[in-house]
Amino acid sequence: MINDIKALEVLDMIEKSGHEAYFAGGCVRDSIAGRDFHDIDITTDALPEEIIKIFDKFTTIPTGIKHGTVTVIYKSVPFEITTYRIDGKYSDSRRPDSVEFTRNLADDLSRRDFTVNAMAMDSEGNIVDIFGGAEDIQNKIIRCVGSPEKRFEEDALRIMRAIRFSAQLGFEIEEKTAEALHRMKNRLENISKERIREELDKILCGKNCVDVLMKYSDIITAVIPEFNDCIGFEQHSPYHKYTVWEHIVRAVSLAPPDNLNLRRALFFHDIAKPKCATFDENGRGHFKHHAEKGAEMARDIMKKLRYDRNSISYTYTTVKHHSDKIFTKSDVKRLMAETGDNIFFEVMKMKKCDNSAKNDFVLDENRLFDELMEEGRKIIENNECRKLKDLEINGNDLAELGLHGVDIGITLNKILGLVIEEKLLNKHDILLKYIKTEVLKK
Repeated sequence: MINDIKALEVLDMIEKSGHEAYFAGGCVRDSIAGRDFHDIDITTDALPEEIIKIFDKFTTIPTGIKHGTVTVIYKSVPFEITTYRIDGKYSDSRRPDSVEFTRNLADDLSRRDFTVNAMAMDSEGNIVDIFGGAEDIQNKIIRCVGSPEKRFEEDALRIMRAIRFSAQLGFEIEEKTAEALHRMKNRLENISKERIREELDKILCGKNCVDVLMKYSDIITAVIPEFNDCIGFEQHSPYHKYTVWEHIVRAVSLAPPDNLNLRRALFFHDIAKPKCATFDENGRGHFKHHAEKGAEMARDIMKKLRYDRNSISYTYTTVKHHSDKIFTKSDVKRLMAETGDNIFFEVMKMKKCDNSAKNDFVLDENRLFDELMEEGRKIIENNECRKLKDLEINGNDLAELGLHGVDIGITLNKILGLVIEEKLLNKHDILLKYIKTEVLKK
Protein backbone atom coordinates (compact mmCIF):
# COMPACT_ATOMS: atom_id res chain seq x y z
CA MET A 1 0.00 0.00 0.00
CA ILE A 2 1.25 3.47 -0.91
CA ASN A 3 0.11 5.90 1.78
CA ASP A 4 1.42 9.16 0.38
CA ILE A 5 -1.52 11.51 0.98
CA LYS A 6 -0.77 13.91 -1.87
CA ALA A 7 -0.22 11.07 -4.33
CA LEU A 8 -3.53 9.52 -3.31
CA GLU A 9 -5.23 12.88 -3.80
CA VAL A 10 -3.78 13.09 -7.34
CA LEU A 11 -5.16 9.62 -8.13
CA ASP A 12 -8.53 10.64 -6.65
CA MET A 13 -8.73 13.76 -8.85
CA ILE A 14 -8.05 11.72 -11.99
CA GLU A 15 -10.59 9.05 -11.02
CA LYS A 16 -13.26 11.65 -10.21
CA SER A 17 -12.84 13.02 -13.73
CA GLY A 18 -13.93 9.62 -15.06
CA HIS A 19 -10.50 8.10 -15.79
CA GLU A 20 -8.41 5.24 -14.46
CA ALA A 21 -5.26 5.99 -12.48
CA TYR A 22 -2.65 3.72 -10.91
CA PHE A 23 0.73 3.92 -9.25
CA ALA A 24 3.23 2.16 -11.49
CA GLY A 25 6.83 1.04 -11.79
CA GLY A 26 9.45 1.34 -9.09
CA CYS A 27 7.24 2.67 -6.31
CA VAL A 28 4.96 -0.37 -6.63
CA ARG A 29 7.93 -2.74 -6.75
CA ASP A 30 9.53 -1.20 -3.67
CA SER A 31 6.24 -1.01 -1.78
CA ILE A 32 5.70 -4.75 -2.28
CA ALA A 33 9.33 -5.50 -1.36
CA GLY A 34 9.06 -3.36 1.79
CA ARG A 35 11.73 -0.93 0.61
CA ASP A 36 11.76 2.85 0.92
CA PHE A 37 11.02 4.79 -2.26
CA HIS A 38 11.03 8.44 -3.19
CA ASP A 39 9.70 8.82 -6.73
CA ILE A 40 6.04 8.07 -7.36
CA ASP A 41 4.98 7.54 -10.96
CA ILE A 42 1.35 7.49 -12.01
CA THR A 43 -0.14 5.93 -15.12
CA THR A 44 -3.60 6.64 -16.48
CA ASP A 45 -5.91 6.19 -19.46
CA ALA A 46 -6.34 10.00 -19.58
CA LEU A 47 -4.60 11.69 -22.49
CA PRO A 48 -1.97 14.35 -21.77
CA GLU A 49 -4.33 17.18 -22.72
CA GLU A 50 -6.96 15.70 -20.38
CA ILE A 51 -4.44 15.62 -17.51
CA ILE A 52 -3.59 19.27 -18.14
CA LYS A 53 -7.30 20.10 -18.01
CA ILE A 54 -7.91 18.07 -14.83
CA PHE A 55 -5.07 19.92 -13.08
CA ASP A 56 -5.71 23.34 -14.60
CA LYS A 57 -5.48 24.96 -11.16
CA PHE A 58 -1.97 23.60 -10.69
CA THR A 59 1.28 24.02 -12.57
CA THR A 60 1.62 21.43 -15.34
CA ILE A 61 4.77 20.86 -17.37
CA PRO A 62 4.75 18.91 -20.67
CA THR A 63 7.88 17.01 -19.61
CA GLY A 64 7.63 14.33 -22.27
CA ILE A 65 4.28 15.03 -23.81
CA LYS A 66 5.24 13.29 -27.08
CA HIS A 67 5.52 10.08 -25.06
CA GLY A 68 2.51 10.87 -22.90
CA THR A 69 4.14 12.31 -19.78
CA VAL A 70 2.98 15.45 -17.99
CA THR A 71 4.52 16.62 -14.71
CA VAL A 72 1.95 18.05 -12.31
CA ILE A 73 3.15 20.23 -9.45
CA TYR A 74 0.54 19.32 -6.86
CA LYS A 75 0.83 21.18 -3.55
CA SER A 76 4.54 21.82 -4.24
CA VAL A 77 5.24 18.14 -5.05
CA PRO A 78 6.01 17.06 -8.64
CA PHE A 79 4.22 13.96 -9.97
CA GLU A 80 4.93 12.43 -13.37
CA ILE A 81 1.68 11.25 -14.92
CA THR A 82 1.92 9.17 -18.08
CA THR A 83 -0.82 7.99 -20.41
CA TYR A 84 -1.09 4.26 -21.11
CA ARG A 85 0.79 3.66 -24.32
CA ILE A 86 1.99 1.13 -26.86
CA ASP A 87 5.53 1.73 -28.12
CA GLY A 88 6.34 1.63 -31.80
CA LYS A 89 9.54 0.35 -33.36
CA TYR A 90 12.88 1.14 -31.65
CA SER A 91 15.21 1.76 -34.59
CA ASP A 92 18.05 3.19 -32.48
CA SER A 93 17.92 0.83 -29.46
CA ARG A 94 17.20 3.84 -27.30
CA ARG A 95 13.70 5.21 -27.72
CA PRO A 96 10.53 4.35 -29.66
CA ASP A 97 10.15 6.01 -33.05
CA SER A 98 6.49 6.58 -32.17
CA VAL A 99 3.98 5.84 -29.42
CA GLU A 100 0.31 5.04 -29.58
CA PHE A 101 -1.90 5.97 -26.64
CA THR A 102 -4.25 3.28 -25.40
CA ARG A 103 -7.07 2.94 -22.89
CA ASN A 104 -5.88 -0.53 -21.85
CA LEU A 105 -3.60 -0.83 -18.81
CA ALA A 106 -2.42 -4.29 -19.89
CA ASP A 107 -1.03 -2.84 -23.11
CA ASP A 108 0.99 -0.35 -21.11
CA LEU A 109 2.35 -2.90 -18.64
CA SER A 110 3.40 -5.26 -21.44
CA ARG A 111 5.86 -2.70 -22.87
CA ARG A 112 7.82 -2.40 -19.62
CA ASP A 113 11.27 -3.83 -19.05
CA PHE A 114 11.13 -6.31 -16.15
CA THR A 115 8.30 -8.10 -14.40
CA VAL A 116 9.10 -6.43 -11.09
CA ASN A 117 8.54 -3.06 -12.79
CA ALA A 118 5.42 -4.12 -14.72
CA MET A 119 2.87 -3.88 -11.94
CA ALA A 120 0.29 -1.26 -11.08
CA MET A 121 -1.43 -0.44 -7.79
CA ASP A 122 -4.70 1.38 -7.26
CA SER A 123 -5.52 3.75 -4.41
CA GLU A 124 -6.82 0.86 -2.28
CA GLY A 125 -3.57 -1.08 -2.61
CA ASN A 126 -4.93 -3.63 -5.08
CA ILE A 127 -2.22 -4.92 -7.45
CA VAL A 128 -2.50 -5.47 -11.20
CA ASP A 129 0.18 -8.07 -11.88
CA ILE A 130 -0.13 -9.72 -15.28
CA PHE A 131 3.45 -11.00 -15.61
CA GLY A 132 4.18 -12.42 -12.16
CA GLY A 133 6.20 -9.52 -10.82
CA ALA A 134 5.11 -10.06 -7.21
CA GLU A 135 6.20 -13.70 -7.35
CA ASP A 136 9.55 -12.65 -8.86
CA ILE A 137 10.01 -10.17 -6.00
CA GLN A 138 9.29 -12.94 -3.51
CA ASN A 139 11.77 -15.24 -5.27
CA LYS A 140 14.28 -12.40 -5.79
CA ILE A 141 14.47 -12.68 -9.56
CA ILE A 142 14.98 -10.12 -12.35
CA ARG A 143 13.13 -11.33 -15.46
CA CYS A 144 12.26 -9.52 -18.68
CA VAL A 145 8.63 -8.99 -19.60
CA GLY A 146 8.10 -11.36 -22.52
CA SER A 147 11.07 -11.87 -24.83
CA PRO A 148 14.41 -10.63 -23.41
CA GLU A 149 15.72 -10.14 -26.95
CA LYS A 150 12.81 -7.86 -27.81
CA ARG A 151 13.16 -5.87 -24.60
CA PHE A 152 16.90 -5.30 -25.17
CA GLU A 153 16.41 -4.53 -28.86
CA GLU A 154 13.92 -1.84 -27.85
CA ASP A 155 16.26 -0.16 -25.37
CA ALA A 156 19.76 -1.53 -24.88
CA LEU A 157 20.16 0.43 -21.64
CA ARG A 158 17.95 -2.27 -20.12
CA ILE A 159 21.05 -4.48 -20.22
CA MET A 160 22.70 -2.16 -17.69
CA ARG A 161 19.45 -1.72 -15.79
CA ALA A 162 19.11 -5.48 -15.31
CA ILE A 163 22.48 -5.78 -13.61
CA ARG A 164 21.85 -2.56 -11.71
CA PHE A 165 18.63 -3.96 -10.23
CA SER A 166 20.46 -7.18 -9.40
CA ALA A 167 23.19 -5.17 -7.65
CA GLN A 168 20.77 -2.93 -5.76
CA LEU A 169 18.11 -5.48 -4.80
CA GLY A 170 20.29 -8.56 -4.40
CA PHE A 171 18.14 -10.41 -6.95
CA GLU A 172 19.38 -13.09 -9.36
CA ILE A 173 18.90 -12.52 -13.07
CA GLU A 174 16.70 -15.20 -14.65
CA GLU A 175 18.55 -17.59 -16.98
CA LYS A 176 17.09 -16.53 -20.35
CA THR A 177 17.38 -12.87 -19.42
CA ALA A 178 21.03 -13.40 -18.39
CA GLU A 179 21.82 -15.25 -21.63
CA ALA A 180 20.40 -12.36 -23.64
CA LEU A 181 22.42 -9.84 -21.58
CA HIS A 182 25.68 -11.53 -22.50
CA ARG A 183 24.70 -12.09 -26.12
CA MET A 184 23.46 -8.56 -26.78
CA LYS A 185 25.90 -6.48 -24.72
CA ASN A 186 27.43 -4.80 -27.78
CA ARG A 187 24.15 -2.98 -28.37
CA LEU A 188 25.20 -0.72 -25.49
CA GLU A 189 27.32 1.10 -28.08
CA ASN A 190 24.08 2.81 -29.14
CA ILE A 191 23.42 4.25 -25.69
CA SER A 192 24.46 7.73 -24.60
CA LYS A 193 27.45 7.96 -22.27
CA GLU A 194 25.39 9.87 -19.71
CA ARG A 195 22.84 7.05 -19.38
CA ILE A 196 25.62 4.44 -19.08
CA ARG A 197 27.33 6.53 -16.41
CA GLU A 198 24.20 6.82 -14.28
CA GLU A 199 23.58 3.07 -14.30
CA LEU A 200 27.24 2.30 -13.59
CA ASP A 201 27.26 4.51 -10.50
CA LYS A 202 24.16 2.74 -9.16
CA ILE A 203 25.73 -0.67 -9.80
CA LEU A 204 28.86 0.31 -7.86
CA CYS A 205 26.77 1.31 -4.85
CA GLY A 206 24.62 -1.83 -4.88
CA LYS A 207 24.72 -4.23 -1.93
CA ASN A 208 25.17 -7.11 -4.39
CA CYS A 209 27.85 -5.42 -6.50
CA VAL A 210 30.51 -8.11 -5.96
CA ASP A 211 28.34 -10.90 -7.37
CA VAL A 212 27.11 -8.76 -10.24
CA LEU A 213 30.48 -7.33 -11.27
CA MET A 214 32.03 -10.80 -11.21
CA LYS A 215 29.23 -12.51 -13.16
CA TYR A 216 28.72 -9.72 -15.66
CA SER A 217 32.23 -8.37 -16.15
CA ASP A 218 31.70 -8.66 -19.93
CA ILE A 219 28.89 -6.10 -19.67
CA ILE A 220 31.25 -3.70 -17.91
CA THR A 221 34.02 -4.23 -20.47
CA ALA A 222 31.50 -3.63 -23.25
CA VAL A 223 31.23 -0.02 -22.03
CA ILE A 224 34.74 0.32 -20.50
CA PRO A 225 37.02 -1.90 -22.62
CA GLU A 226 40.05 -0.68 -20.66
CA PHE A 227 39.09 -3.21 -17.97
CA ASN A 228 39.52 -6.17 -20.32
CA ASP A 229 43.13 -6.77 -19.26
CA CYS A 230 42.12 -6.87 -15.58
CA ILE A 231 39.75 -9.82 -15.97
CA GLY A 232 41.54 -12.99 -14.85
CA PHE A 233 44.91 -11.20 -14.45
CA GLU A 234 46.84 -13.01 -11.71
CA GLN A 235 48.99 -10.71 -9.55
CA HIS A 236 51.55 -13.28 -8.30
CA SER A 237 52.14 -11.16 -5.21
CA PRO A 238 52.35 -12.22 -1.56
CA TYR A 239 50.03 -9.33 -0.74
CA HIS A 240 47.23 -10.48 -3.02
CA LYS A 241 44.92 -13.48 -3.14
CA TYR A 242 42.66 -12.30 -5.96
CA THR A 243 43.03 -11.44 -9.64
CA VAL A 244 43.20 -7.73 -10.42
CA TRP A 245 39.51 -7.63 -11.35
CA GLU A 246 38.27 -9.49 -8.28
CA HIS A 247 40.51 -7.38 -6.04
CA ILE A 248 39.01 -4.21 -7.57
CA VAL A 249 35.47 -5.49 -7.15
CA ARG A 250 35.95 -6.54 -3.53
CA ALA A 251 37.67 -3.27 -2.65
CA VAL A 252 34.69 -1.36 -4.09
CA SER A 253 32.28 -3.32 -1.89
CA LEU A 254 34.24 -2.44 1.26
CA ALA A 255 33.61 1.31 0.94
CA PRO A 256 30.40 2.71 2.47
CA PRO A 257 27.57 2.38 -0.09
CA ASP A 258 26.61 6.02 0.42
CA ASN A 259 30.11 7.22 -0.55
CA LEU A 260 29.79 7.07 -4.34
CA ASN A 261 33.00 9.03 -4.91
CA LEU A 262 35.06 6.55 -2.92
CA ARG A 263 33.44 3.50 -4.51
CA ARG A 264 34.02 4.95 -7.97
CA ALA A 265 37.66 5.73 -7.19
CA LEU A 266 38.20 2.18 -5.93
CA PHE A 267 36.62 0.90 -9.13
CA PHE A 268 39.41 2.59 -11.09
CA HIS A 269 42.26 2.34 -8.58
CA ASP A 270 44.09 -0.67 -10.08
CA ILE A 271 42.93 -0.44 -13.69
CA ALA A 272 46.53 0.14 -14.90
CA LYS A 273 48.09 -2.81 -13.10
CA PRO A 274 48.16 -5.14 -16.14
CA LYS A 275 49.78 -2.42 -18.25
CA CYS A 276 52.43 -1.77 -15.60
CA ALA A 277 53.09 -5.37 -14.60
CA THR A 278 56.58 -6.86 -14.59
CA PHE A 279 57.64 -10.20 -13.16
CA ASP A 280 61.02 -10.87 -11.54
CA GLU A 281 63.14 -14.01 -11.81
CA ASN A 282 61.03 -15.63 -9.08
CA GLY A 283 57.80 -14.90 -10.94
CA ARG A 284 56.66 -12.27 -8.45
CA GLY A 285 54.56 -9.46 -9.87
CA HIS A 286 55.53 -5.79 -9.55
CA PHE A 287 53.37 -2.85 -10.62
CA LYS A 288 55.51 0.29 -10.58
CA HIS A 289 53.73 3.55 -11.38
CA HIS A 290 50.33 1.83 -11.72
CA ALA A 291 48.74 4.48 -9.48
CA GLU A 292 49.84 7.40 -11.66
CA LYS A 293 48.96 5.55 -14.86
CA GLY A 294 45.63 4.46 -13.39
CA ALA A 295 44.78 8.05 -12.46
CA GLU A 296 45.37 9.11 -16.06
CA MET A 297 43.29 6.23 -17.43
CA ALA A 298 40.46 6.95 -14.97
CA ARG A 299 40.45 10.63 -15.94
CA ASP A 300 40.25 9.80 -19.65
CA ILE A 301 37.48 7.21 -19.18
CA MET A 302 35.43 9.52 -16.97
CA LYS A 303 35.71 12.32 -19.52
CA LYS A 304 34.32 9.97 -22.17
CA LEU A 305 31.48 9.05 -19.82
CA ARG A 306 30.74 12.78 -19.32
CA TYR A 307 31.43 12.92 -15.60
CA ASP A 308 31.55 16.36 -14.01
CA ARG A 309 34.86 18.08 -13.29
CA ASN A 310 34.72 17.61 -9.49
CA SER A 311 34.09 13.87 -9.76
CA ILE A 312 36.97 13.48 -12.21
CA SER A 313 39.30 15.52 -9.98
CA TYR A 314 38.41 13.45 -6.89
CA THR A 315 39.01 10.17 -8.70
CA TYR A 316 42.23 11.33 -10.35
CA THR A 317 43.72 12.54 -7.06
CA THR A 318 42.73 9.57 -4.91
CA VAL A 319 43.81 6.99 -7.48
CA LYS A 320 47.12 8.77 -8.02
CA HIS A 321 47.94 8.69 -4.29
CA HIS A 322 46.38 5.41 -3.18
CA SER A 323 49.76 3.62 -3.16
CA ASP A 324 51.77 6.43 -1.56
CA LYS A 325 53.97 5.29 1.32
CA ILE A 326 52.84 7.13 4.45
CA PHE A 327 54.39 6.44 7.83
CA THR A 328 55.06 9.69 9.70
CA LYS A 329 53.49 12.99 10.65
CA SER A 330 55.63 14.67 7.97
CA ASP A 331 54.27 12.24 5.39
CA VAL A 332 50.75 13.20 6.45
CA LYS A 333 51.47 16.90 6.04
CA ARG A 334 53.04 16.36 2.63
CA LEU A 335 50.04 14.38 1.42
CA MET A 336 47.68 17.01 2.79
CA ALA A 337 49.65 19.66 0.91
CA GLU A 338 49.35 17.61 -2.28
CA THR A 339 45.69 16.59 -2.06
CA GLY A 340 44.01 19.05 0.28
CA ASP A 341 42.76 18.16 3.75
CA ASN A 342 39.45 16.52 2.80
CA ILE A 343 40.91 14.32 0.06
CA PHE A 344 43.69 13.20 2.42
CA PHE A 345 41.11 11.42 4.55
CA GLU A 346 39.48 9.91 1.46
CA VAL A 347 42.87 8.56 0.32
CA MET A 348 43.35 6.96 3.73
CA LYS A 349 39.91 5.36 3.62
CA MET A 350 40.74 4.13 0.13
CA LYS A 351 43.98 2.57 1.36
CA LYS A 352 42.06 0.73 4.09
CA CYS A 353 39.52 -0.68 1.60
CA ASP A 354 42.37 -1.61 -0.75
CA ASN A 355 44.19 -3.46 2.05
CA SER A 356 41.01 -5.21 3.17
CA ALA A 357 40.75 -6.87 -0.25
CA LYS A 358 44.24 -8.38 0.01
CA ASN A 359 45.71 -11.21 2.07
CA ASP A 360 44.77 -11.12 5.74
CA PHE A 361 48.19 -10.13 7.11
CA VAL A 362 48.01 -6.83 5.19
CA LEU A 363 45.12 -5.74 7.42
CA ASP A 364 47.59 -4.99 10.21
CA GLU A 365 48.61 -1.87 8.29
CA ASN A 366 45.09 -0.44 8.66
CA ARG A 367 45.79 0.36 12.30
CA LEU A 368 48.60 2.62 11.13
CA PHE A 369 46.22 4.36 8.73
CA ASP A 370 43.77 4.99 11.58
CA GLU A 371 46.60 6.53 13.60
CA LEU A 372 47.66 8.69 10.66
CA MET A 373 44.09 9.93 10.17
CA GLU A 374 44.01 10.90 13.83
CA GLU A 375 47.32 12.70 13.28
CA GLY A 376 45.72 14.52 10.35
CA ARG A 377 42.81 15.64 12.50
CA LYS A 378 45.24 17.02 15.09
CA ILE A 379 47.21 18.86 12.40
CA ILE A 380 44.01 20.56 11.25
CA GLU A 381 42.89 21.30 14.81
CA ASN A 382 46.26 22.88 15.62
CA ASN A 383 46.35 24.71 12.28
CA GLU A 384 49.84 23.40 11.59
CA CYS A 385 51.65 24.54 8.47
CA ARG A 386 51.28 22.15 5.54
CA LYS A 387 50.86 24.41 2.48
CA LEU A 388 52.73 27.34 1.00
CA LYS A 389 49.99 29.74 2.01
CA ASP A 390 50.46 28.63 5.64
CA LEU A 391 54.07 29.86 5.72
CA GLU A 392 54.69 33.04 7.65
CA ILE A 393 56.75 34.37 4.74
CA ASN A 394 55.74 34.85 1.14
CA GLY A 395 57.13 35.79 -2.23
CA ASN A 396 57.22 39.48 -1.38
CA ASP A 397 59.50 38.80 1.57
CA LEU A 398 61.88 36.87 -0.65
CA ALA A 399 61.82 39.54 -3.34
CA GLU A 400 62.90 42.11 -0.75
CA LEU A 401 65.86 39.86 0.00
CA GLY A 402 66.87 39.97 -3.67
CA LEU A 403 65.42 36.69 -4.96
CA HIS A 404 63.64 36.73 -8.34
CA GLY A 405 61.50 34.56 -10.60
CA VAL A 406 61.71 30.78 -10.22
CA ASP A 407 64.18 31.14 -7.32
CA ILE A 408 61.35 32.46 -5.17
CA GLY A 409 59.21 29.40 -5.79
CA ILE A 410 62.11 26.98 -5.32
CA THR A 411 63.06 28.62 -2.03
CA LEU A 412 59.51 28.69 -0.67
CA ASN A 413 59.05 25.00 -1.43
CA LYS A 414 62.35 24.16 0.24
CA ILE A 415 61.31 26.14 3.33
CA LEU A 416 57.91 24.42 3.38
CA GLY A 417 59.62 21.03 3.30
CA LEU A 418 61.80 21.94 6.25
CA VAL A 419 58.81 23.25 8.22
CA ILE A 420 56.79 20.11 7.46
CA GLU A 421 59.72 17.96 8.65
CA GLU A 422 59.84 20.16 11.78
CA LYS A 423 63.44 21.17 11.07
CA LEU A 424 62.40 24.82 11.06
CA LEU A 425 59.79 26.65 13.11
CA ASN A 426 57.18 28.46 11.06
CA LYS A 427 58.08 31.85 12.47
CA HIS A 428 58.66 34.89 10.25
CA ASP A 429 61.97 35.97 11.75
CA ILE A 430 63.36 32.42 11.97
CA LEU A 431 62.50 31.70 8.35
CA LEU A 432 64.03 34.94 7.08
CA LYS A 433 67.18 34.35 9.10
CA TYR A 434 67.51 30.84 7.62
CA ILE A 435 67.16 32.19 4.09
CA LYS A 436 69.77 34.89 4.71
CA THR A 437 72.30 32.50 6.23
CA GLU A 438 71.66 29.23 4.42
CA VAL A 439 70.26 30.24 1.03
CA LEU A 440 71.59 33.65 0.02
CA LYS A 441 75.16 32.98 1.20
CA LYS A 442 75.49 29.84 -0.91
